[in-house]
Amino acid sequence: MFAIVLAAAAAAATPLRFPADAPVVMDYLAADGKRVWAPGGNTGKVFLLEGGKFKSVDGFATKEGRNKMMMGPSSVTVGKGAVYVGNRGDSKIWAIDSKSLEKKGSVEMPSTPDGTFYVASTNEVWVTTPRDNSIQIVDVKDPAALKIVGKIAADGPEGYAVDASKGIVYTNLEDKDATVAIDAKTRKIVSTWEHTCGKDGPRGLAIDEQRGILFVGCATQGLLALDVKTGARKGRIETGEGVDNIDYLPSKRLLYATAGRSEKLTVAHLEDDGSLKVVTTTPVGKGCRVVVSTEDGTAYAADSAGGQLWVLKP
Repeated sequence: MFAIVLAAAAAAATPLRFPADAPVVMDYLAADGKRVWAPGGNTGKVFLLEGGKFKSVDGFATKEGRNKMMMGPSSVTVGKGAVYVGNRGDSKIWAIDSKSLEKKGSVEMPSTPDGTFYVASTNEVWVTTPRDNSIQIVDVKDPAALKIVGKIAADGPEGYAVDASKGIVYTNLEDKDATVAIDAKTRKIVSTWEHTCGKDGPRGLAIDEQRGILFVGCATQGLLALDVKTGARKGRIETGEGVDNIDYLPSKRLLYATAGRSEKLTVAHLEDDGSLKVVTTTPVGKGCRVVVSTEDGTAYAADSAGGQLWVLKP
């Protein structure tokens, strides 16, 4: 009984407040080894958590959005020597030197950027622009001179995962309840899996490249594990409602998801047969829809309303 009590206590997430007044509006987080990048849209800042302390990159444009909420930086992705920030305040993608935190260059999107992600096989940053029903492709060979070099038509793209070893990009077509695979070099859709999550649609994606398993986060249907060759469902677990962006740590075979409406963080393990097994769950703040994990297995869930991250140690 004593061991069970200790295990339960170890599975509790604790809040870590930003050096800013709440709310701090967040969407796509990113992890870089032991570091966590969190765009604080309404603050005009991107926060970097390193060694238990926050730094920030300031001066991003903001503008008033729905419900008079200020919009600004909302997505971060980690590339080679730079991180890239999608800013809804000016519809630009910005390059930041990952060491000096200096802004290098930017390029404006044709519409508001949503997901921003680095594709290593082509040294590009891809940006989902759902209002334009497209994915914009940005050449980042020179971080000081970003430029749009392509566009892929996609109906309501939502979420992303990249298989760097095979050069395949995955995204969801939220309104069509489908998940697609795109060849990064030809920029053509090579696979489509329909009826992924049901009427509320698929949200976040993650992948185990070595084992060929794609994870799909569903708004109300939990987490799915799909075989990337056939699209066959290998596993599914319940998480509660309100899942958005998910994360996966291949070294520990751990999958992370937060359910904002259910106020719950779930950690699951990928089994040898492709199924999922819940490792632990813990309460988090209401509205925690996105999560990211660092290399040691620590999870960070974004609590925009509370202006904080909920931290779950391994």
